Amino acid sequence: MRGFCHVDSFMDPPGSLGEFRVWQLKSAQGARSAQEVAEFRSQGARFVARLAGIETRDGAARWTGAVIEVAREALPDPGERQYYWTDLVGLAVRNVEGIGLGRVDHFIEAPANAVMVVVGEREHWVPMTRQHLVKVDRDAGTIVVDWPADF
Repeated sequence: MRGFCHVDSFMDPPGSLGEFRVWQLKSAQGARSAQEVAEFRSQGARFVARLAGIETRDGAARWTGAVIEVAREALPDPGERQYYWTDLVGLAVRNVEGIGLGRVDHFIEAPANAVMVVVGEREHWVPMTRQHLVKVDRDAGTIVVDWPADF
């Protein structure tokens, strides 16, 4: 109604998506468009947003299924021992014994904690916890984990 769209946020915390005044929207067909956010608020367990210049239901429907992206430079510094997953994808992973496990392929959000999926000769699902994530050296392109090679 009145140009509002339902929004699913995958940010942590979810409401922080509303802190970004400009969203890059990627349509279902792959086209991208920068859009100014006029209003953003929670509505029950979800969120609704209205983009600037959109005042009708039909105008909002144009963005159904779109993916919301924000500019990298608009993101806050992740902080000490915190990382954006996208910065870790592709890094080489070895365990504390020095055995190469492969490269970070993607991440899975599991109920207890996120899991880093490392693909090499075999696939390793390494929990993203302080116990298992020993060292990240983005400059060297490596991650050291406390994870057995045969698990």
